[in-house]
Amino acid sequence: MADADGSIDVSEIGELTPPDRTLMGPGPSDVNPRVLRAMSTPLVGHLDPSFVEIMNEVQELLRYTFRTDNQWTIPVSGTGSAAMEAAIGNVVEPGDTMLVPTNGYFGGRMASMARRAGGEVVEVDAPWGEPLEPANVSDALADHDPDVFGFVHAETSTGVLQPDVPELTAAAHDHDALVIADTVTSIGGVELRVDEWDIDVAYAGPQKCLSCPPGASPLTLSDAAMEKVLSREEESRSWYLDLSLLEGYWGDDRSYHHTAPITNVYALREALRLVAEEGIEARWDRHERLAGALKAGMEGMGLEMNAPDAYWLPSLNAVRVPDGIDDGEVCAELLERYDLEVASGLGDLDGEIFRIGCMGYSARPENVIYVVTALGDVLESMGADVDPGAGVSATRDAL
Repeated sequence: MADADGSIDVSEIGELTPPDRTLMGPGPSDVNPRVLRAMSTPLVGHLDPSFVEIMNEVQELLRYTFRTDNQWTIPVSGTGSAAMEAAIGNVVEPGDTMLVPTNGYFGGRMASMARRAGGEVVEVDAPWGEPLEPANVSDALADHDPDVFGFVHAETSTGVLQPDVPELTAAAHDHDALVIADTVTSIGGVELRVDEWDIDVAYAGPQKCLSCPPGASPLTLSDAAMEKVLSREEESRSWYLDLSLLEGYWGDDRSYHHTAPITNVYALREALRLVAEEGIEARWDRHERLAGALKAGMEGMGLEMNAPDAYWLPSLNAVRVPDGIDDGEVCAELLERYDLEVASGLGDLDGEIFRIGCMGYSARPENVIYVVTALGDVLESMGADVDPGAGVSATRDAL
């Protein structure tokens, strides 16, 4: 593209025209037009009094969405993994023991981050595609006496929603362990009650059930968790994500730490405003209703869900790939024919499942019908033993 003299022929770089996809994968989801409009509004400085007021509003809206009164509730500058690293990298000190699950890809990421923070990782075992059993968690807590217990509330890699959360947190607190919850695929989409369930730290991503572009990611800490952060003997290994420093910016002082992603904060504010307008419990109900219609369509055409009904995750539907079908080819064909994004499996389930999101603004009746119709068409054309018409009829009946 560049000439020998280093100049660039700008005519070779056209106007930005990304494809107009329907996003029904594991995230990002479709963005509400109101959120896009919020992102097009003028910038102000990150210490401007008007932006300080926006910061206050975002924090209050996050508390509503997390169902918490935690003072230490902020959007972290970065994607959901930045909020994850802020949670683990601040709460886990060198020499601490962290208990993590083995039942999905993101439990493995918890382990990796805890090790990088200087912690010792121990595991509570559960197969991929199954939730943690409270009895197994209690046994692991008794065996290892960890300082921190982490679990994934909604495992994006398997389509499993963790039940029995209050039992898990009670067991952890009986051993004086702080509890960190991955709520990336649950916040704003399925029931999540941080205070009532006694979760000490929860982190999330904005690009899934909140239908907001990634860049400012929710994080909340209880007073007990923040007390541990502020009393650390050794500084966090990340300056950028050091909550003892970020507290100065998002706390009462509003003192400079780094330049906040202003446009992303605008977007998050509008996305959370949409949550509050709909009502958090009504939003949970919408996701369950529409994902239920999607599930009915999948089963109606002859496909099998990866997770049983008891721990099915409405916001991320893991569907078994039919025998003899290449999941990657199906995903590519859906993009080519329908401008429709769904995803393949990760880790232990690579090649075995499709991951179909039903999240936020993407969770609409027309999208559910579309994905059932399109997937049925592509699978049938590839020789899979499916009945697309029966799938669409089942979806319509459920809707």
